Amino acid sequence: MIIGLTGRMAAGKGTVADLLKARGFSYHSLSDVIRSVAQERGLESSRANLTVIGNELRGEGGPSVLADRVLGWLEEGSDYVIDSVRNPAEVDALARGRADFVMVCVDAPAAVRFERLTARGRLGDVQTLEEFEAQEAQELHTDDPTTQQLLATEAKASHRIDNSGEIAELQQAVQRLIDTLS
Repeated sequence: MIIGLTGRMAAGKGTVADLLKARGFSYHSLSDVIRSVAQERGLESSRANLTVIGNELRGEGGPSVLADRVLGWLEEGSDYVIDSVRNPAEVDALARGRADFVMVCVDAPAAVRFERLTARGRLGDVQTLEEFEAQEAQELHTDDPTTQQLLATEAKASHRIDNSGEIAELQQAVQRLIDTLS
């Protein structure tokens, strides 16, 4: 089975991925493809650099290039969680010819996500609510098929996980998802 994860900044995709890894899923992130290119170029893995490089890669290799690369790493018969799916073409590539693919959107209210984002202190994360809202607006929708399109990607999710509460609630939601899929 392959579970793809999408969602907005600081929604908790990484935490959901960790919970799935604890249940035996192997982990890959589409962002890891971009991070490796940033490293090859000697660039920091800031959100701004990763966004630019991701858009470049999609422009050169097509909107599904990140998913296509990760698919080449997967083995039949194993369970995977694929994090950082941000373009609907990536969903289509992951689902192509696979009855065992499930797309999941992880979400939480903007205020909760902003609080988490500032607490985690990642390189390149915004510092103000205004910057947070502006950056998110850029990632939600565009007519350019080679950029992040979170609204269209979220619309392709067959399951949603609300991560607005405590970790115990998220653990229960992930268990319900696994039970539903089994």
